[in-house]
Amino acid sequence: MLEKVLPHAMLKAKPNLESRIRTLKRVWLIIYDMLRGKNNDFGWDEHRQLVFAEDAVWNSYINSHKETGQFKHRSFPYYDQLTAIYAKD
Repeated sequence: MLEKVLPHAMLKAKPNLESRIRTLKRVWLIIYDMLRGKNNDFGWDEHRQLVFAEDAVWNSYINSHKETGQFKHRSFPYYDQLTAIYAKD
C-alpha cells in the first residue's frame, strides 16, 4: 500500500513501521522513567499530554540526562496507550 501512495519514494512499510515503534518505545521509556523514578518531582499534565516540573527540577535532570531536554515542552499523546502496552504489572 505504501508503494501505491508514494511510488517513487522507495520506502518499505515494515522497516519504517519497526523504526517508528522503536522510537515511540524509546520516548515512552524516558517519560515513564521520569514519572516513576525515585525522584518523584515530575508530574503528568493530562490535558496537555506532557511532563511538568519546576524549573530547578528540569535543570537538574537535564544536566544529568542531556537527551531529555526536549521533553520539557514536548507533548506525547501516546503515553497512556503505550503505558498500557509496555508497563510492567
